[in-house]
Amino acid sequence: MKIRLSTHLRGYTNHRSEVEAQGATLDELLRDLDRQYAGIRFRVIDEQDQIREHIKIFVNARQAQTLNMPLQPTDAIHIIGALSGG
Repeated sequence: MKIRLSTHLRGYTNHRSEVEAQGATLDELLRDLDRQYAGIRFRVIDEQDQIREHIKIFVNARQAQTLNMPLQPTDAIHIIGALSGG
């Protein structure tokens, strides 16, 4: 499955904006992604196995609310980090 990453996560992927990973659920996909790019899962998922507050994950333009969301091999995944500042 193709995963598009926002800029702040690209440091884990040799600055690639699009990577591939596999999984039947969002959790499995993120674990596979972390096997390939160590440390990236912790930037997306917190210690309680929840999507971090400042991260939005979209599956085919629908926002994922939980990690147990089922996935299909043709799904498009976007992981976006919120911007902040003042």
